[in-house]
Amino acid sequence: MYKSDLEIARETKMRKIADIAKEIGLSEDEYDCYGKYKAKIDFSVFNKPSKNGKVILVTAITPTPAGEGKTTTSIGLAEALYQMKKNVMCVLREPSLGPVMGIKGGAAGGGYAQVMPMDEINLHFTGDIHAITTANNAISALIDNHIYQGNELRIDPDNITWKRCLDLNDRALRFIEIGKGGKFDGVTRNDGFNITVASEIMAILCLATDYKDLRKRIDSIVIGYNFDKEPVTVKDLKIGGCITLLLKDAFRPNLVQTLEGGPVIIHGGPFANIAHGCNSIVATKMGMTLSDYVVTEAGFGADLGAEKFLDIKCRFGNIKPSAVVIVATIRALKSHGGVSKEDLTKENVEAMLKGTDNLRKHIETIQAFKLPFVIAINEFPTDSENEIKALKKWCEDNNYEIALSTVWANGGKGGIELASKVLRLVEQDNQFQPIYDLNDSIENKVEKIAKVVYGASGVEFSKEAKEQIEQYKKFNWDKLAVCIAKTPASLSDDQTLINRPEGFIIHVREIRPSIGAGFLVCITGKIMTMPGLPKQPAALKIDLDEQGNSIGIF
Repeated sequence: MYKSDLEIARETKMRKIADIAKEIGLSEDEYDCYGKYKAKIDFSVFNKPSKNGKVILVTAITPTPAGEGKTTTSIGLAEALYQMKKNVMCVLREPSLGPVMGIKGGAAGGGYAQVMPMDEINLHFTGDIHAITTANNAISALIDNHIYQGNELRIDPDNITWKRCLDLNDRALRFIEIGKGGKFDGVTRNDGFNITVASEIMAILCLATDYKDLRKRIDSIVIGYNFDKEPVTVKDLKIGGCITLLLKDAFRPNLVQTLEGGPVIIHGGPFANIAHGCNSIVATKMGMTLSDYVVTEAGFGADLGAEKFLDIKCRFGNIKPSAVVIVATIRALKSHGGVSKEDLTKENVEAMLKGTDNLRKHIETIQAFKLPFVIAINEFPTDSENEIKALKKWCEDNNYEIALSTVWANGGKGGIELASKVLRLVEQDNQFQPIYDLNDSIENKVEKIAKVVYGASGVEFSKEAKEQIEQYKKFNWDKLAVCIAKTPASLSDDQTLINRPEGFIIHVREIRPSIGAGFLVCITGKIMTMPGLPKQPAALKIDLDEQGNSIGIF
């Protein structure tokens, strides 16, 4: 029997966070402890001479129910570099309670490649996501109060685009009606909830570069339209100051550690299927300031997290990545090759090789960004020697760099081969460039992503989306970046089309402005911005024992 992630974590003796802080060069004035094992880093760190650390992005093939282990690989790679005495920082996103209590369970890595304290990180952590939820809902409360108190801005209650949020999967809150109590209980109108990690406040926190920029972005939020169909902003409501203040501490990145005692910054947690799927710019920049190598990840496959990391985050943060790791598993490749989840433990070289079509598409995407890459086979105990040998040969035949990663079972020691190849890659010069230009039309930006990254034959915009495009042109919003909300289960917007579908169309049904974030969210297919829970959610296994210890968080 294998030990659970929680059992492994509980057996590990953590280092005091003050020792970690000292090791990475922080003075006592440059961080605040949140207990013994967590800390908030101060922005005064940016006054230090920057080491200008090389950024290594970890991405993956299209996710399957079998799992790929992207976060585990990121942590294991950082552990390996740490073992090799390299000055490395792992920089990750914060887990959302939606997946933790829903389908996926915990999101702090796995096996012997975890971040600690994993149970606290998976739950409330330092309260960042709660603060984001509060800031978001404060805007909603102040909008409804403004209307109730006379509506000086002439806000159209039927044209308010700002939604409330909650960091849980709660499908019952997707569409609601508020103000039903009576004349003293507010104005009756339709409303709804997004999950917090898909909110514009989360995106803003992750894309702002300092407090001044944070305030400017919050002021720019469009909450809806007035009766003349003109946009109304947070600045118009005169509430930008109080919303920024609510985010004061949440905006500071968090310092924790790997299972092996190496430094980790965790900050921000936007979903990659709905939002832009990357940790904060300030966290990555802190990693670059304090270390020589920054290992970071972006959510889901290269079609989602990596595309948004490279087209949005790198552009806004003026970050040039040095190398990309593409994570693949034998069992996920077999899944793309048509094998059912129940049969994934059985050897099937033919199906695995068929599934490499999906891997090849993600490789082509990274090549389109002109970045060097290495494929990491995240090994599972059920992988056969024949399957691993066949995948290695396929990579060699195609001149793709590949490394076997056993970090789940062996921690940093299992990532030495991968780390050695990454160290060679980052020394290569690259000609990184985004897929699209901001001056492209909205339609062209979406089409370039759909064709180059997804492999689509074209894009179809709904009547509503076309009307929105024309409206946004009038407001000069057409030069913003685009953030495509799409199922993570397929390269297409149809989750049933696995592996590498061809000849498909991407269907854009709606375009939502996130002006504070600096992008337009293009809603495709059947994607929802408030997910639902499965029949047997992970929450059913989570508990607390009599000693106050967590149970069931992976």
